[in-house]
Amino acid sequence: MNPKMKDEFTDRLFQAILLLKDIDECYNFFEDICTISEVKAMAQRLEVARMLMNKMTYTEICEKTGASTATISRVNRFLNYGADGYKTILKRLDKA
Repeated sequence: MNPKMKDEFTDRLFQAILLLKDIDECYNFFEDICTISEVKAMAQRLEVARMLMNKMTYTEICEKTGASTATISRVNRFLNYGADGYKTILKRLDKA
């Protein structure tokens, strides 16, 4: 965990997210707290991570998601050198 991110407000945000009970509550909460563009960007990065873990090429990912090569590269860097957040959640999603 990056200590620069951790603070009281961020803890409260993450606690709030953990209290969401279903997908409808998630949509309602994120619609209020984020712009549509912010939510779409997060969704796109998660999909890029899924595709990278499935060994898809940058070209394939660009074509299917509309993500730039810079975004794909950034996600790839976090997959390889990050805090394993993408890997953790993608494994759980595969089991769900």
